[in-house]
Amino acid sequence: MDKFTFIGNADVNAIDDLYKRYQKDPSSIDQDWVKFFEGFDFAKTDFDSGEIPENFQKEFKVINLINAYRNRGHLFTKTNPVRERRTYTPNLDIENFGLTTVDLSTNFQAGEQIGIGTTTLDKIIEHLKLTYCQSIGIEFVYMRDPERLEWFRNSIELANRPIYSADEKIGILKKLNQAAGFEQFLQKKYVGQKRFSIEGAEALIPALDKIISKGAEVGIEEVIVGMAHRGRLNTLINIFQKEAKDVFCEFDGKEFDEEDEDFDGDVKYHLGFSKDIVTDTGKKVHLTLSPNPSHLEAVDPVVQGMARARIDQVLHDENKIVPILIHGDAAVAGQGVVYEVTQMAQLDGYRTGGTIHIVVNNQVGFTTNYVDARSSTYCTDVFKTTLCPVFHVNGDDIEAVIQVMEIALAYRQKFNRDVVIDLLCYRKYGHNEGDEPKFTQPKLYKAIASHPNPKDIYLKTLLAEGILNQAEADAIDQEIYNKLDVDYSAAKEMKKATVRNFLSEIWKGYRHGTVADFESEVDTSVPLAELKKIADKVASLPEGKNYFRKIKKLFNDRKTMLKDDRLDWGLAENIAYASLLVEKHPVRVSGQDVERGTFSHRHAVVKTEDTEEEIIPLNLISKDQAKFTIYNSLLSEYAVLGFEYGYSLVTPNALTIWEAQFGDFYNGAQIMVDQFITAGEDKWKVQSGLTLLLPHGYEGQGGEHSSGRLERFLQATAELNIQICNTTTPANHFHLLRRQMKREFRKPLVVFSPKNLLRHPDATSKLEDLATGEFMPVIDDVTADPNTVDTIVLCSGKFYYEIKAEAAERGVKNATFIRLEQLYPLPKKQLDATMSRYPKAKKYIWAQEEPYNMGAAMHIYMRMKRDEFKIIARKASAAPATGSSQTHKKRLAALYNTLFDAISK
Repeated sequence: MDKFTFIGNADVNAIDDLYKRYQKDPSSIDQDWVKFFEGFDFAKTDFDSGEIPENFQKEFKVINLINAYRNRGHLFTKTNPVRERRTYTPNLDIENFGLTTVDLSTNFQAGEQIGIGTTTLDKIIEHLKLTYCQSIGIEFVYMRDPERLEWFRNSIELANRPIYSADEKIGILKKLNQAAGFEQFLQKKYVGQKRFSIEGAEALIPALDKIISKGAEVGIEEVIVGMAHRGRLNTLINIFQKEAKDVFCEFDGKEFDEEDEDFDGDVKYHLGFSKDIVTDTGKKVHLTLSPNPSHLEAVDPVVQGMARARIDQVLHDENKIVPILIHGDAAVAGQGVVYEVTQMAQLDGYRTGGTIHIVVNNQVGFTTNYVDARSSTYCTDVFKTTLCPVFHVNGDDIEAVIQVMEIALAYRQKFNRDVVIDLLCYRKYGHNEGDEPKFTQPKLYKAIASHPNPKDIYLKTLLAEGILNQAEADAIDQEIYNKLDVDYSAAKEMKKATVRNFLSEIWKGYRHGTVADFESEVDTSVPLAELKKIADKVASLPEGKNYFRKIKKLFNDRKTMLKDDRLDWGLAENIAYASLLVEKHPVRVSGQDVERGTFSHRHAVVKTEDTEEEIIPLNLISKDQAKFTIYNSLLSEYAVLGFEYGYSLVTPNALTIWEAQFGDFYNGAQIMVDQFITAGEDKWKVQSGLTLLLPHGYEGQGGEHSSGRLERFLQATAELNIQICNTTTPANHFHLLRRQMKREFRKPLVVFSPKNLLRHPDATSKLEDLATGEFMPVIDDVTADPNTVDTIVLCSGKFYYEIKAEAAERGVKNATFIRLEQLYPLPKKQLDATMSRYPKAKKYIWAQEEPYNMGAAMHIYMRMKRDEFKIIARKASAAPATGSSQTHKKRLAALYNTLFDAISK
C-alpha cells in the first residue's frame, strides 16, 4: 500500500491517474480499489473535463476517513483505565475530511471497505469507532505485505472477533479470581513483604491462560516465557501450576535444602520453573519460565536462544513452540537489548517463528512517570522499526484482552512474526509493597485508590448478564482461599526451601563438576586413522564449482599442512569441530563475522565466485554426522551472547560458541556474563557449556583491540563456576574444545584466543598431537635443563613465544618458562608436579604482557603462597594498552629488560 499513500492524504486530484491505471491494468492497483471502481458507472463520468463529480469526491473523502481510523484510530481509544488520554490533533471529526453533518444520512458505497456494505455515513462512523476506538487500539497499516494487511483488516472487524460462551466467561472470571485471590492472600499473610504484585494488571493471568490453551489446540507443544518481577509469583502459581506451598516457604526465608552449604540460590521472584500441564481441553503443553536477574529485559535473548535450540534439536517446527516475553512499559522503552532482540526476529541464525510480546503497562517505572520515561508516543514504538503490529488494550476490559490474545496468537502462527500487546493497566502499590507511591504520583494514586479491580469489573458485567449470581461468585472466591490456606499450613511444616533445576528433564544423566574432575584430564583423543579421514574432508572443497582464487589457495595450503604435518590454528579448530560432529555432537557458532573469522583464519563458510553459493565443508564430513551451524550475527554483543547462553541451556549435547570480534567487545554484554554465565549455576542450579572465544593479545593495536579483560573474568571465579583458558598451541585448543563435550557435566568456557598465533610459525601442531594427546592445563618448558634452572617463570598466551625468543637471544639458561593454559580452575596439582621438576629453583615469577592491574597477576599472586614470588608486568594503567605502535614497542622492550633483570639477579 506504500505507493498509494497519497489517497490517505486526501489528494483527490490523483484519482484520475489511479482510475486510468485501473482501466489499463486492474492488477496494477490495490484490490480494494479494484472492487471500489467496479461499483461505479464510470462511463457517464467525463474525466476529460478535468472535473470530478461531487458525489464521487465525497466517496473518496469517506474512504480517507476510513483510512484515518485505521491509521490513527489508536490515538483516540478508551484504552487507559486510570488516566485521561493525551490530546492529539487533528482528531477524527468529519469536518477534517471535507465532510459535514449533512452527509451523515447519505449512503456511501465506501461502506464496502469495512465489510458493512453501502450504508449511511453515520453508521460507517459508528462501526469505525466500535472497531478502532474502544478498548482496543491497533497499529498495523505500516506493514508492507498486502496479505498481512488484509488479514488484519479482516481479523479486527467486529463480526470476525472471537465471542465467548457463558462457560468460557465463567472460566475467564475464575482465572481473574485466582489472580486477585492470590495477591489478597499474600497481602494478609505476608504484610509488607516484597512480592511485586500483579494487582491492577490481573488481566495478564487469563490472557496467558488463553494463549496457552488456544495454542495447545493449534499444535503448540511448548511455551517459553521470560518476564521480570511484576506478577511473576502469580504467574508461577496460576499459569505454571507451581505448588503454592513452595512459594510460601520461600516467603518465610528458609534455608535452601542443599548438601552444599555454599549454594546461594536466588530470591523467589527470580527463579525459573518448568512443568507439563494439561489444558481445560485436555491438551498437554510444556511450560518453561526462564530464571532471570533484576536486570530488566536481560532475559529476552535467553528465552529466544532456548526456543531456537528446541526448534533446531527437538521440534523442527517453529509452530510447535512459542516464546512469550512479558515486558514492563518503562523497561521496554528504555533498555537497548529490546531493540537488539527485535532486530533478530527474522534473521536466519536467530529467528524463532515469532515472539508474542506482552507489555504490562503500569504507566510508571519505579517512581518515574511515563512522560519522563520515553520520547516516543508509545512505549512499544521500538517494535515498529521492524513493522510489528501492535495492539493497545484496556486491561479493565477483560474480554477485549482475551480477544487480542487470540488474534495475536493466530497471527503469529500464520505468519511466524512478532506481535505486540500493550496491556494498559496500573500498579496498585508502589514499585514494591513497601513503597509509598503518593510521594511521586499523588494524583494518579488517588485515582487508583478508588478504582475497582478488573475482577470486580468483570464480575459486575457477568452478574448483569445473568451468567452467574453472587452466591456462585462467592463460592469461587472461597474455593481459591481454602486451597491457598491449606498450602500455607503445609508450608509452615516445611523445614527448608528448595531450588530446583528448571531444566532437570533435559539434563538427565549429567552431574555437577567437582574439584577432582579438574585434577585429572578427560580422554579427548581420536584414533589417528579416523582423524586423517576427517582432516582430509576439512581441507577439501566440492569439485566442479568456481571458487575465488584465494579460497582455492587457502584450502590447498591446508592440504599442504596435513602433508607436512604442521597444522595451524584454523585447521586444528575446524578438525575439532569435525571430530565432534562425527561423534554426534552438534556445533553452533555465532558472532560478528565468524563464518570467515575476524582474522580470516576459519573460513567455515565458503562462497562460490559466480553464484555466491554457500559451501560448508564441515557439513560434508559424513552422511550421519551431526549438523554444524555458523552465523554471522547482527552487530550486537549483549543480545547475541544472551541468545547463545539460552541456546546452551537446553542443548547439553551440543557445543555452543560465541566469538567476539575482539575480546574486549564482550563488555558490551557484561550483564550476560555477570548475571547469567558466571552465576547461573550458583543461583539457579543450571549448567551451561557455552564457550566464549575472546581474541586477546598485545600487538600495538590500541586500547580497544588488545585485552579481553582477563582480570574481570578471574575476579568472578569461585566454586568452579567457569573455566578460563589461554591456549598456545593448535593441539591444546583442539583438545580444549573437545573436552567441553566429553565430561559428565558442563561449565562455561572462556578462551582468550590468539590473534598473531593464528599464523605464528612456532604455533603449529602435529596430527599425532591431536590424535593421542589431551588438554594440558600446564605445559612445561621442554628445552629447560632442570639442573641449571634457578628461576621459574610462569606465563600464559602468546607472551610465552615472545619471552622465549627474547631469552634465546639473550642466552638465558637459568630460567624455565612454564605455560598456564588454564587459569581457572587453577590446576594446582598439575602445576606443583611440573614445578617439582626444578629442585634448584629459588625464584618464582609471574610474567604477563598486560598492565600490573590487569591480566592474571593478582589472581596468580594470591594463590602461589611463595615467599620469593614476583610479578613482572607493564606498569598499572587506566587504559589496557597504548594507541601508538612506537610506544608499544618501547614499553615491550622495557618489559623484557625488567623480566630478564629479575631472572639474572
